[in-house]
Formats: sequence, C-alpha cells, structure tokens
Amino acid sequence: MRLQENQQLQVLSGLSVAILVADGFEQAELSGPRYALEAAGATTSIVSPRSGTIRGRNQDQEGDEIEVSLAIAASSPQDFDALLLPGGELNGRRMHGNIEAQQFVQEMQAAGKPIAAISHGSSLLISAGIARGHVLTGAPGLQQAARAAGATWADQAVVVDGNLVSSRGAQDLPAFNEAAVDVLRRRVASSVAGTDDETLGSGSGS
Repeated sequence: MRLQENQQLQVLSGLSVAILVADGFEQAELSGPRYALEAAGATTSIVSPRSGTIRGRNQDQEGDEIEVSLAIAASSPQDFDALLLPGGELNGRRMHGNIEAQQFVQEMQAAGKPIAAISHGSSLLISAGIARGHVLTGAPGLQQAARAAGATWADQAVVVDGNLVSSRGAQDLPAFNEAAVDVLRRRVASSVAGTDDETLGSGSGS
C-alpha cells in the first residue's frame, strides 16, 4: 500500500507515536516521518530528556526549535503504540548514553511495539541492547558498533526486521516513511485480527 493511499484512508487513526529526540536532531529526519505518520492518521508527541523546547539542525546549519510534549521522566511507553527515533549526529550522541531513553526503548521493544530509527537514531537501538540478533541499518559510522552489539548490518535504504524499521539517512526518507507507516498499518490489522505481532514480518527490504 502506498503512502498516498494510507493518507487517504487514515489507516493509523487512533495510534499514538512517541518521537524520542534531543537537541541536535536532523530536522528533515524528524519532520518528514512525523508528517507521514500524522497524514496517515496517527498522533505524535515529542519526548525528550528535558521539557521546554529543543533545536534541530539542517545538516551543518542551525535548525528550528520545536516544543517538547513530555520529558522522558514524565512519560510512559505504555501510553504509545510506536516509537520514532530521528537522526542527527549530536542528537545521537546525547541519546546514546541516556539511561532513561534506553529504558524507554527497551520497554517499547519488550512490548513488541514498532520502532522506527533513521540515521544516528539507530545508535539508541545499539546502546539499549536490542540490536543483537536483528538486521538493521543507520548512519554509516554506526556499522562497527552495530556489529559489535550482535546486529547484522545492511547497507540499504530501509530494513524491516520484525517490529524494527531502520534507514540510513535523509536520502532514504521516502522509503523509510513508507515502511514505517506500513509496519504500523500491519500492527493495526494484526490487532483487529487477533494475530501475534510476529506477523509484522522479518528480514530486510529496500
């Protein structure tokens, strides 16, 4: 199903997506997926290590400020159906070692909820200890760390492995957005049918 059809059908209506992010996120890697999810009917919330506002980056230029919906400490993974991890090198560094962020991701993973990470967003999958045994991609600089953490690295536009969706960077946003919406759509379908989340699929694709 194509993204345009998802937008028209509002296939994600009623789903709530947490966007876990800190200062220094890559603006296109947040705004693009966020628009795609909301256009398909989902609601999104910015969850960050601190309240107030955080500022993005447009490559090497300063980006816009956005309002934080919830501080991580005041949020609960139980309140969300899926998780988006935008990229940005500075954001990735800040989130990589954040214990609260790691715990948030771990709880989402334990519940089998969809997690979509792009570029340096995959760093949090690695530091949270959930990369092991999975196929993923991300910013090229993460390849060694991902393999050391027990993941299989795939250099392709988008990888879908069970509930995990990952992508290399902004150049792959169309494929990433499409896959993220589709994995959430299939979660809705499996919930309605009463099937196991494993039916979301495994392996990789571009």
